[in-house]
This record gives sequence, structure tokens and C-alpha cells, in this order.
Amino acid sequence: MMTSIFKGLTILILMMVSAPNILAQSEIELIKSRIVADLMSQEVNDDYIDEILKKINPDGSFPGIDYTDLSRTAGFPHRFHNANLLHLSKAFMKESSRYFRDEQVKSAIVKGLSFWLKNDFVGDNWHDNQISTPTYLGDLVLIVGDQLPEIIVDRLQPIIGRAHMNASGARPSGDRIVIAGILAKNLLFRGEDKEFEKIINIIEGELKFATGSRGMQHDYSFHHRVDRVNNTDSYGYGKYANAYGDWSYYVSGTRYAFSKEKINQLVDYYLDGIYKQSVYGIYPDVSVQNRSITIKKPELKPRGTQEIERILASTDYRRVELEEIIRLRKGEIKPGRSFAKFFWQTEHFVFQRPDFYTTVRMFSSRNRNMEVPYNGPGKPTHHRADGTNYLLLKGDEYHNIWPVYDWQKISGTTILQKPELPSPEEIQKDGLTDFVGAVTDGLYGAVTFDFKSPHDPLQAKKSWFFFDEEYVCLGADIKADSKLQVATTLNQSLLRSPVHISEGKNSQLMKHGGRELKGIKWVHHDRVGYVFPEPEKVSLSNQVETGNWASITDQKNISQEEVQEGVFKLWLDHGSKPANATYAYMVVPNVSEQELERSSKDNRSIDILSNTANIQAVHHKRLGISQLSFYHAGELTIDNALTVRLDSPGMVMLKQTAGRLSQLTLADPSRKLSRMLVTVSGQYPGDGDHYRSIVDKQAGSTLFIVDLPVGVYLGKSVVLAVQ
Repeated sequence: MMTSIFKGLTILILMMVSAPNILAQSEIELIKSRIVADLMSQEVNDDYIDEILKKINPDGSFPGIDYTDLSRTAGFPHRFHNANLLHLSKAFMKESSRYFRDEQVKSAIVKGLSFWLKNDFVGDNWHDNQISTPTYLGDLVLIVGDQLPEIIVDRLQPIIGRAHMNASGARPSGDRIVIAGILAKNLLFRGEDKEFEKIINIIEGELKFATGSRGMQHDYSFHHRVDRVNNTDSYGYGKYANAYGDWSYYVSGTRYAFSKEKINQLVDYYLDGIYKQSVYGIYPDVSVQNRSITIKKPELKPRGTQEIERILASTDYRRVELEEIIRLRKGEIKPGRSFAKFFWQTEHFVFQRPDFYTTVRMFSSRNRNMEVPYNGPGKPTHHRADGTNYLLLKGDEYHNIWPVYDWQKISGTTILQKPELPSPEEIQKDGLTDFVGAVTDGLYGAVTFDFKSPHDPLQAKKSWFFFDEEYVCLGADIKADSKLQVATTLNQSLLRSPVHISEGKNSQLMKHGGRELKGIKWVHHDRVGYVFPEPEKVSLSNQVETGNWASITDQKNISQEEVQEGVFKLWLDHGSKPANATYAYMVVPNVSEQELERSSKDNRSIDILSNTANIQAVHHKRLGISQLSFYHAGELTIDNALTVRLDSPGMVMLKQTAGRLSQLTLADPSRKLSRMLVTVSGQYPGDGDHYRSIVDKQAGSTLFIVDLPVGVYLGKSVVLAVQ
């Protein structure tokens, strides 16, 4: 009897001890099955599989791949070898394919892998060896490894294993998550659940703020490197957010699941960072693209919804906003949101209304201007952060324009017109000024750029002022110590419609060509109007331009085929050696020619209050909004009821309701002040979280003493509701 009881207790204890292991193994299999289902989700193109089988050489190589060129600029064509083998593996395991469990396919996979193992191709770019090759081979093994000769799989392990947490590329940022993910998949294949858990914890821990270093910044922009260049749309999207989101989905509902806190922070990053730097949350924004801009893109389509659907499987946090992006990307609704956001850690400003999206990209002494043209792409991008102001109504206004683009007439910029650009090695430069920033209340905003070119003997004071239906662009104190011409470009985009101009009292259609025009009040193209407060001399080109993709990259094997595109280009010529040149124009999106003609007569109810080296400021009479940029302490009268004095450099935005100040917004572009002192006419007693006011009844004015953000929030605006 006692023996039976003892045996029963022993079995029970063994069951209790083994249960967690059994549970862990079942969860490991669940996670593995989700990843394999992901890899196998696309339909197999049997005709393409047939082509692969026909062209594979007897030694396992493929024609058309230069296996001898391992240089960085070659782009590692060897990846196409492993891509072919991965296609074959999917066909072999896909029941719907006519090649399902086909021995010819299996033989081709083994032959191709044997060729790779014999040569073990290692590229000059670390990415080829630590990410590209391990990704293809790791996915292949996860899909079909159980069907391959054991000796092949064993010999692949060291190559896949180059993706490890001590690899040079596994530095904090998107690459670390990708490398950890490759390793995690391989651990799943090998059934090493304890090591898998360690790697999952590393991935989960990568979702965090890393302001001032590599990673997500406190304004929800993303820096891949320590140069503080905006990489939100590239590394910060696909290699950071989406890779993190994939793993949060794979491990959801298991003991390895990410915390709700981390997933919710990912939601914030998507909504307040990535999607606010995407056109309507639907299309890529060329303003945040770097060297990749010179690589030809496929037809522009809305981005997918899988990334959102996956995080919604784990949280309801901000669900309504996420579902709105899904519906926008599926074309079920039209854009409806309005916002203004300044990414103060990156110096990128975004402004959206339901019918247009526009940006300003800048740099300062706190960061560098542009990404280095690593591996060849990005060869002509020297000036793409010089106050670049792209405008998009549909999202495709600049799509693949780049081989025919004039890289010294970039929308919004003021550039010295050189015979040719410097070498690609001269692209990335430190900023030379610190008064670079924006003031915004989240709905409206103004941007200022004390611009000093790191490439040329050129400087300018540049500001942009954004309202519901238009924005104002001002330039002052433009100086250049060069005999070369200086140009400010209003826009350069694809030519999509006839171009009309207003010259005096006459409106006329412009024939294709290039010319200089005098006395121009407005120009209209592709539902966008460009209005000059006073008739202006402008240069206009609307004609077919010619170029090729190979000319704008140092990558090898790029097509030199001639490309022709119609291009619209509008700019102001400041001449050579300008000493104190200025410019002023308004951009009016989504406007008809008739409405532009009518509304331009009173300059759309906008007054330019000042455009000097000391103050640039505008007042929108209909909205009751004034926006001011003080390069020095000073005073400015807005109207009979309102005068503003600032005791330091800074930016101010004021809203008036029924003749009284109702909102005051301040920012310090220099990031040097802990508080700002601003005096306005009128009596506004009261204190708030960030300020206190002192009323001078005799002078009829109020002094606001405003505490500014500190630490990682330096450069962010402070919004005060005034009583």
C-alpha cells in the first residue's frame, strides 16, 4: 500500500516538475508556427519557381550574379542567390504549389546551399554578413530545415550565427532588434527555449527612449546613428518599430509576451512619430528620407496595415486612432486630421490639413545636416536639409523625380548655384548656428532657421508661418561672398498640369519652356498657388527634363537608361554677392486658379509685419493669429490693440479673440534659456503651471514670466491659456 502511494506521489511530482517545460515547449512551437505562417503567407508563383529551376547551374550557382564582387557599392548581388533558394523552400513546403515536396526542388535547394557553403561569401559591408545572409538562410532553415540533410543544416549554423548580440551591428537601434530577431528564429529552430527567452527579453527592452544617442528620441523621432540625423522613416520604421511589432505579435499570449507598457509605448511611437511623418499617415514623406531617395521606388501605394493589426492584438490603447490609419490606408475614408508638430530633437516640422501635408527640414549646431551616402546611394543630397519645404496634396508629387532633379534648386531652400556639387564625401556637415526651431500649439505653428551654409559662403534668415489654408515664407539678410548666383526655390516637383501666371491684370497660360518673368503676382500649378505680396521677378521652368538613375548614385549595376519627366520649377534669383537680399511669398495648397485670383488681391488677409535680420513676423487677420520670430530682443506692433516685446531672442505665437489675447505660445530655438520674458499690451492677471504675470496698470501692459522646458524637452513649445 505504501509502495503504491509512494509511486503515485513520485509520478505527481514528476508531472509537476515537467509541466512548465511541456508548457514552454508548446508555446515555443506556437511561436515558431506563427513565424513560419508569416513566412509562408504569400502565394508561391510556380512559374517563377520553374524559372529558378531552369537557370540554376550544375554547381549550384545562378547566372547573372557576379559572385566575385564583394565591394560595398556592388550591393551584395549574392543575396539574390539565397533569395532564390528561399523561394524554392517555400514552394517545397506549400501544399498549394505544384512543387510541393518535389524532389527536384529539394535537390536544387541542397545544390544551391552546397555552393554557398563551399564559398561562404562575406561582403565588405557588415550588413551583408550579419543581417542579409543570416536572414535568408535562417528563414530557409526554419521553413524547410527538417527536410534537409543534417550535415547541410549543421554547416549553415556558423553562418546564420553571425547574427549574434556581440556582433558589431548589434548596437542599440533598429539593427539590434533585427539581429536579435534572426538569432531568436534560429534558437526556435534549435529548440533552445532558455536562450530564446533571453533574446526575447533583449528585444522587449529595446523599446525605450534613447535621447541624445542611437534610438527613439523623446519627441518620437528616431536617430539610427550618433550624427542625430532623422532616420524615422527608414531604420526607425521597418527595422525598429515594425520588427519590434512583429515579435510582440509572435510572442503574444505566451509566457514570453511583452508588457502592455512597452506595447503602448510602441503605439505612441507609431502615432506621434512615424505616422506624423507620413503623408496623411498613408504614404512615405520624402522629407525624412535620406540616401535612399536616389534609389528607384516601385509604384507609390498606400502602406500596409499589418503592423497596426498586430499591435491591436495585444492592446486597445489609442485604438480609435490606429483604426483610423487602417481605414485611411485601405481607402475607406479620406484624411480629416489637422495638426502641427515640431520634432525638436531632430529639427523637422510637419504641418497637416485634410487636403495638404507640408514639412520643413533643418539642422543646427546640435546635429548634422544629412546622412552620409553609405554604400553609394545619396550622392547629390548635400542641400536636402537646408530648409527644405516639400508640399504634398496627393502624396506622389515628387515620386521618382530624382534622376531629372536639379539638386541645387530644392523646394524651400536658398542655395549658391555652383557649376557642380562637391564630392559625396562632403555631404555630411555639422550645423553652424543654434537659433533653429519652431513654435507650435499643436494646431498652428511657425518655423525659423538662422541658416549658415556649411558648404558655401552663404547665410540667410529663413522663416515659415503656417495657417489653415496657406503658409507664408520669408527670407531676410541673405548674404553670399561669391560671384555665383544665389537662388531661393519655391518648389520643384513633377509637372502635372498647365501652369498659369498673373502678370499685372492679365492671367495667361505658360507654354513649355524656361524663362524669367517680371511683375508676377501669382503662379498656379497642380492646384497649388504661389502668391507674392508685391509683384515679383521670378524664374519659371515647365518642361521635360532628362537624366538617369546611375548619375545620382555611386552604386554599381544601376541602369543608365535615359529617363524623361516633366518638371515644374519656380525660383527667385538673388543675383551674385547679395548683401541684404530678401524674399516673401505665400503657398496656397488645394486652390483653383479662380479662387487664387480672387484671394490674392488682399494677400489672403495676411499682413507681413516684419522681414528683417532682427524680426520676421506675420499676422493672419481672419484667424486672429500672429507668429513672430525674434533673432534679437525687440518689440513689434501687431495692430492698434497689441504690441509684443521680447527680452531675448525667441519665438512667439499669439491668438486673439474678440480683441483680447486668449493664447500665448513661446519657444526658444537656441535652447539656451530657462525662462522667457514677454510683455504684451493689455492687462492679463493670473498665474499658471508654467508662468506668472505682472500687470502694469499705468502702462496698460502685462509681463509674462514663462518657465521653459528643460533637459530632453529643450526646444519644445510652452502653451499658455490667457484669461
